[in-house]
Amino acid sequence: MMFQLDNLLGGRTTVTFDQSHRLRELVADWQLLSDLSFADLILWVPIRKDIKLWPTGHIAVAHIRPTTASTVFINDVIGDEVLWGARPNIDEALSTGDIIRNAEPERVGEILIKEETIPVFFEGQVIAVISRHRNAEQMRSPGKLELNYREIAKHLYQMVAEGNFPYQSAASLFEPVPRVGDGLIRLDVNGAISFASPNAKSAFSRMGWSSELEGRNLGEVAEQVVTASPNAHEEGIRTRLNGKTLRRVEIDNQGATIDLLVLPLIQGADRIGSIVLLQNVTELRRRDRELVTKDATIREIHHRVKNNLQTVSALLRLQSRRIDDPAAAAALDEAVRRIASIALVHETLSNSTENTVAFDEVLTSLVTHALELSPRMGQLSIERKGHLGSLESRIATPLSLVVTELMHNALEHGLYESGTRLTIELQRYSNEGLITISDDGVGLPEGFDLSTSANLGLQIVRTLIENELKGELNLESTHQGTQAKLRFPL
Repeated sequence: MMFQLDNLLGGRTTVTFDQSHRLRELVADWQLLSDLSFADLILWVPIRKDIKLWPTGHIAVAHIRPTTASTVFINDVIGDEVLWGARPNIDEALSTGDIIRNAEPERVGEILIKEETIPVFFEGQVIAVISRHRNAEQMRSPGKLELNYREIAKHLYQMVAEGNFPYQSAASLFEPVPRVGDGLIRLDVNGAISFASPNAKSAFSRMGWSSELEGRNLGEVAEQVVTASPNAHEEGIRTRLNGKTLRRVEIDNQGATIDLLVLPLIQGADRIGSIVLLQNVTELRRRDRELVTKDATIREIHHRVKNNLQTVSALLRLQSRRIDDPAAAAALDEAVRRIASIALVHETLSNSTENTVAFDEVLTSLVTHALELSPRMGQLSIERKGHLGSLESRIATPLSLVVTELMHNALEHGLYESGTRLTIELQRYSNEGLITISDDGVGLPEGFDLSTSANLGLQIVRTLIENELKGELNLESTHQGTQAKLRFPL
């Protein structure tokens, strides 16, 4: 939507950067205007080659339909152009800076449409015009809700014409904004409720309010239904809901939660009241709490798994010290190493709020641990290049085991007697990862075949790559030593 708007503005108009930003703010917030007036809105920008020249016409750069009424335009009008003189109301609103209201509706096809045009005022000039289109046949015998909505809309359109709407620097408060249909309260200049929509009444009823809202002060009502007291450094609820300033407030008790957006109504330099858009977000907040609880539970599980794995490692090390057979002791030490690799992943997950693993951090620990276990620790160096970033836990766990085995295989065999350097290169692409582990050692034995190797570590590597990572491994001798190249999808 915004991309299309920028293209239309840049191609046919003389709108400046600041003016363009203002129009984007308007388009971001004008669903409120459309819903309150039960009307389609079209934003027209004058067409001219130079700011000093009179416009040759207007181009429609944005269009929005109401959620409170049926649309009067089946097809989009964005990109449509009209010549100067073809739509006198648009011309007049741009020229005079006044809101132009037609006395008589016009029939367009089978629909009788009433049109009004509102100038968009910004920094001392009219930069665009909003045309408002309503189905005149649906305007008969309006009820209390419709009358209040239209009156509020009238005030907001006047604010557009005076440059007071959309509100300056308020984008964060409108994300996401409650809709008119979610609930609306109208306040007078003193903060008393003069009108509350049925959904607004239902929201406060959910919070335990059983009396009438109209005639009561909104801040006082909110104080009586909430259970939590504000912190000492926070303003009181009554102050935040007095309608004097643009505010986003959330109130809750044990039964419900309401999200409120306070919008002051300005006429000239005076505040004439305010409106409050509100939404019952009880279920949303309940789900948020469930997610927080679930995340905390998952982190705790990872923490306990890590602790249990460390306990298993300690028991295996204890057992290894009591075994006289060097081969059996070495086998237990290898098991301890593999368990430690898995524990590292769970430790990372227990400290993260996401279900992803910062694999570069895990690799740092794996490298340190591998060097500590090498008999030639003081003679060897491990160089790292590149980054993999965050990986899903389903990838990180088997990958850590694979990398551990490949590093130890290089240290125990390729670099057992000769060579001094192990290099790990990490590369990440849009849909796959690539890890290259190379050493300057003795290379692979003659006739080596990965698929038939009896080495337990390599068998584990092959199984994990095929079944868990769905990747492929190429292990070969080079003129400098041995190179293992692991490729896996992301």
